[in-house]
Amino acid sequence: MYCTKCGVQLNENVRFCSQCGETLQAVPPDATPQRMPLMLDKQRKKVAGVCAGFARYCDVDVVLMRVLWLAIALCTGVGFIVYLAAWIIIPSDADFVPVTALRRTE
Repeated sequence: MYCTKCGVQLNENVRFCSQCGETLQAVPPDATPQRMPLMLDKQRKKVAGVCAGFARYCDVDVVLMRVLWLAIALCTGVGFIVYLAAWIIIPSDADFVPVTALRRTE
C-alpha cells in the first residue's frame, strides 16, 4: 500500500503515513478509482484552467500537458482554436461537489 499524499510504501495494517502523517483509508480490493470528470481546474490555472483540467483528467503532470498543448498550437495552429473552444465548452470546477462528498459517511 502507498500513501496517497507522499507516495511512501507502507504496511497494509497502518492507518497513518509515517512520513507525512496523512490519514489512510482502507480501500476494498474490488474498488475501482473514480475518475474526475473533465472540468476546468481553477486551482492550478495559468490562463483559463484548460491545460490543468486536461492534466487532472488524464492523470499527467500539468507542466507536461502545457508543453504538449503549446507544441500542438505552434506546430499546427489548430491548438489555439481548440483551446478557446475548450475554454467556452468545458464547465468550471468552481461549483463542483464530488458525489462521494454528498454520501453520508459512518
